[in-house]
Amino acid sequence: MLAAMGAFFMFTVMNVFAKLLSASHSVIEIAFYRNLIACMPFLLIVFVLGKRDILVIRSKPSLVGLRAVLGAVSLMTTFAAFSLMPMAETTVLLFTSSLFIPVLGVIFLSERVGPYRWSAVVIGFAGVVIMTGPAGQVSAIGVTFAIAAALMHATLQIVLRYLGRYERPETITFYFLVIGTLITALPLPFVAVTPTMAEVPLLFGVGLSGALAQWLLSIAFRNAPAAIVTVFNYSGIVWATLFGWLIWNDWPLPAVLIGAGVVIASNGLIIWRESRARAITGARIRAKF
Repeated sequence: MLAAMGAFFMFTVMNVFAKLLSASHSVIEIAFYRNLIACMPFLLIVFVLGKRDILVIRSKPSLVGLRAVLGAVSLMTTFAAFSLMPMAETTVLLFTSSLFIPVLGVIFLSERVGPYRWSAVVIGFAGVVIMTGPAGQVSAIGVTFAIAAALMHATLQIVLRYLGRYERPETITFYFLVIGTLITALPLPFVAVTPTMAEVPLLFGVGLSGALAQWLLSIAFRNAPAAIVTVFNYSGIVWATLFGWLIWNDWPLPAVLIGAGVVIASNGLIIWRESRARAITGARIRAKF
């Protein structure tokens, strides 16, 4: 649980660095540095420590590549959303990724979704409407980027759920970072701006905080059930609100707070229902033996 809290705190720190840099740098450039710095430890492990088994893709090379491309686009879209909107509002809108997952699961994995989860999806998007209504005063372009990022986050989770049956997590992550670095490097001659000395620590901060967040998250999932780890995702709204207030003097409007509460409640319903479904399935399996 401590690892999970640390992971979601570091994800917020990464987004803070990205938002600060977005005032003078393209989100493409920020994503490039994030991927480049985060992949350094992997390159060290592979080429210095000799762990070349990480390079081996067992059976799904095209899907590993697709995941990397989607991940790069998702990262840039996420940074764009944070550059256009306050921290707290953007963080809450990104929570809608879990609302897309049941829909995508039905479409791509032929999963069954019951009335509880469909109800949670409808309730969650009602919360988004409350946030983005006239009283919410949230940037329409920012909302578009945030919802697009949430949809891509959900798609990545579906792809990972399938890839996890065939490929190792470290292999998927390695190619995600390396291919993401190459993709974001291509437009650099057209968008890159020479960073000032004051911005260099922020660029390193984006990469290191993102890498640390991924490492802590892997520890959390290795030592606790996924449902428990997912609950700590919502600590991100606390950190995002705090940083937004301290750095940009942003505080969510009442309509945003109400909509955020609805979105978080709908996410909680999905987590509860999935945990209950797993418990029932596990009990049936144990009963057979």
